[in-house]
Amino acid sequence: MKVSAFAVAVLASCDSVVAAGVSPRDQDGTDRAKLPMPPSPPSYPSPWMNPKGVGWEEAYEKAKAFVSQLTLMEKVNLTTGTGWESDQCVGNTGSVPRLGFNGFCTQDSPVGVRLTDFNTVFPAGVTTAATWDRALMYARGLAMGQEHHDKGSTVQLGPVCGPIGRAPEGGRNWEGFAPDPVLSGVGVAESIKGIQDAGVIACVKHFIGYEQEHFRSAGQDDVVASYSSNIDDQTMHEMYLWPFADAVRAGVGSVMCSYNQINNSYGCQNSKVLNGLLKNELGFQGFVMSDWTGQLTGVASAAAGLDMTMPGDTAFDSGESFWGANLTLAVVNGTVPEWRIDDMAMRIMAAYFKVGRTMENQVPVNFDSWSFATEGPLHFAADEGHQQINWHVDVRGDHAKVARQVAAEGSVLLKNNGILPLRKVKQVAVIGSDAGPNLDGPNGCSDRGCDNGTLGMAWGSGTANFAYLVTPDAALQARAIQEGSAYQSIFDDYTTDDSNTQQGNGLTAIPDLVSQAETVSIVFVNADSGEGYITVGGNTGDRNNLTLWHSGDDLIKNVSALCDKTIVVIHSVGPVVVEDWYNNPNVSAIVWAGIPGDQSGNAIADVLYGDVNPSGKSPFSWASDRSQLPDVLYKPNNGKLAPQIDFTEGVFIDYRALDKADITPTFEFGFGLSYTTFEYSNIRVKKNKASAYKPTSGKTIHAPTFGSFSNSLSHYLFPSTWKNVKYYIYPYFTSSDPAKIAGMSDLQPASKFLPPNVNNGKSQPLLPAGGGPGGNPLLYEELYTVTASVMNTGSVAGAEVAQLYISLGGPKDPKVQLRGFDKLFLKPGETGELSVSLTRRDLSNWDVVTQDWFISECPKKVYVGSSSRRLHLSAEL
Repeated sequence: MKVSAFAVAVLASCDSVVAAGVSPRDQDGTDRAKLPMPPSPPSYPSPWMNPKGVGWEEAYEKAKAFVSQLTLMEKVNLTTGTGWESDQCVGNTGSVPRLGFNGFCTQDSPVGVRLTDFNTVFPAGVTTAATWDRALMYARGLAMGQEHHDKGSTVQLGPVCGPIGRAPEGGRNWEGFAPDPVLSGVGVAESIKGIQDAGVIACVKHFIGYEQEHFRSAGQDDVVASYSSNIDDQTMHEMYLWPFADAVRAGVGSVMCSYNQINNSYGCQNSKVLNGLLKNELGFQGFVMSDWTGQLTGVASAAAGLDMTMPGDTAFDSGESFWGANLTLAVVNGTVPEWRIDDMAMRIMAAYFKVGRTMENQVPVNFDSWSFATEGPLHFAADEGHQQINWHVDVRGDHAKVARQVAAEGSVLLKNNGILPLRKVKQVAVIGSDAGPNLDGPNGCSDRGCDNGTLGMAWGSGTANFAYLVTPDAALQARAIQEGSAYQSIFDDYTTDDSNTQQGNGLTAIPDLVSQAETVSIVFVNADSGEGYITVGGNTGDRNNLTLWHSGDDLIKNVSALCDKTIVVIHSVGPVVVEDWYNNPNVSAIVWAGIPGDQSGNAIADVLYGDVNPSGKSPFSWASDRSQLPDVLYKPNNGKLAPQIDFTEGVFIDYRALDKADITPTFEFGFGLSYTTFEYSNIRVKKNKASAYKPTSGKTIHAPTFGSFSNSLSHYLFPSTWKNVKYYIYPYFTSSDPAKIAGMSDLQPASKFLPPNVNNGKSQPLLPAGGGPGGNPLLYEELYTVTASVMNTGSVAGAEVAQLYISLGGPKDPKVQLRGFDKLFLKPGETGELSVSLTRRDLSNWDVVTQDWFISECPKKVYVGSSSRRLHLSAEL
């Protein structure tokens, strides 16, 4: 059998497979780790929208009516950003004034509205994932979407499922949800639904294989190209593509392509991943947006499936663009076919109409990303157009309630020797800089690029400004006073002996305080990370290791040596190594509080005092032995050329890797304690009536075109009555000489540079695994329903996240994989029921030969329990 150039056949199945039209795969026992990763193959032409795309039918018709009225320059205006700092948002497209369309405002971030004021900072994605609560994920998305809407954003640049979290040190893991495709997929899907129900287009990112910060762009260590994530076909489908399929099924309007290369082809011009996987196989109907300056070519990126370039210029404030006038020229001279520019415009406007936008309900942008001043230049880079630029609109509403609930329910109780919840404490001692404020203010470091004071948010473009930050110290002090407790706090992480005692000012050293009788000591520690354009404490985006910052381990050991009632609270972007102290009997409790946002202190006080019974479950594994987990590549491995990162571990990341290696984690994926107890019983499996699987067949329609345009270059000259704003990107020519427009002395025939089939607008065959949002609709047919009973056997009300895992039974499959969960709120003595429907996709593997999903005949088993390692019930399928 011929194997796709993108495929590596490695997974040994059992005796045969069960799927219509699928033959058993060739089995040679090949070890994935010994295979060279193949290059990314071409996939052309770029798929055009389906007028009958599920959930997009009405939006398609509205977009068609709008786009049919546009001139070529207006279509180009929709696709090309106006340039960095040329308008008020981090990314803006041109407008269509004659039709009353203001253009797009695309704005970070996945935790709120970036670079503005009077907004909420919501808990990060990783903390939200720890709630395992679909309703809260949706509520957070809705609240964020409402704030973006009311600030004038058209597109919220989030949520995130890339990175998924391949390496635990990955700098931007915290922006996403979990290193598990199912939990990550639920997180992005619910967030998208909430954001778009608020009338804002969600932009899920970063597509795909963007798993570290080092070498994401050329220049670091003189490396001349971004790293290549080399991913085999099976791993791509069963791990990294999975949550993006859930995003497409949720109706996401936009997908952001990534900085990195995938199998040595850049993400924003990789036809295999954009055309082949995203638009064709997953049936994505929205538009693909570049990451900021992630576009590196003009025609090639258009042919590969890019629909909108951000921020529009080739480099920040350069005034030059791969698109703009160059795209206008490429369409006029036939290099880019008319149907392709029409499809770009259709996808952009269909996403706009899909979320309920109209020309009549546009909210003008009422903030400026580059200044908090009320008045200033509308075009910041050019320092032109002075007027009112900020209206300081307060968009928070009652969203603090949502933020506080997510932060509290996303806190994970990792250890408790009975000290929690706190009751009638005589004296509370709060220790550590992570409990207190940043002395420069909560926004004192640009894009939160420091680790001073409590860690309410990590760093990078995925941030927002705090309107306020409730520190743990402030909230716990207020609660202690309310409870009648004595209260003291020390923010010095290193004041650990009597010689450091400051005399005469009433401040005692840590030993003097924590050794006092009847004192409960709460130690706050953290570990930070972020985006690679900022380095903090020698960490260039990615963490250098998994240790606590600010000598946190020593601080915990010093306090617990003197106080037998020590509680540790960890604010971190992911797992940290806790082996040196977690089993110390004087460490009475450990709480992971994640990245909690502006309600940080209130949320942790709610948990510690029992106002909220902790129900969070860890969205990642805590492993002291990380030898079997993938690493960040910190040093170049390919000379000055693109670093090569081979994903040879396949799907074995996080708990899957630890299970495979029989490594017992300190705290496993899905683990979390409560102030009550739960008992599992009575697992039942119901087989549902289902149709036989049939690969999708048939063809698309021919590529449609809307309107017409002139071939005369003189029709596209910059209007003589207009002022040309410096650095601003326009679709107009400044000359009717095509060589001058393109900046070339000799224009070669376009056909010499284009791969085969690029401009083929004839009907195209549908892929066997395609045919609907997220792939073949039959993949989402429910084959089994698994139920189980969960009883609250304790004395207080609480919530339990009951989790369902599956063993697919193959010799190269993970031992177990998460496939469903539910959060059950139960009173003492009450019994609830977990119910999970297993789809065909849940039971399938990806076949690299047939390029379709299949179900093997390997014995399959389902497990139900409270974590990936505490599986109390099981049943055969």
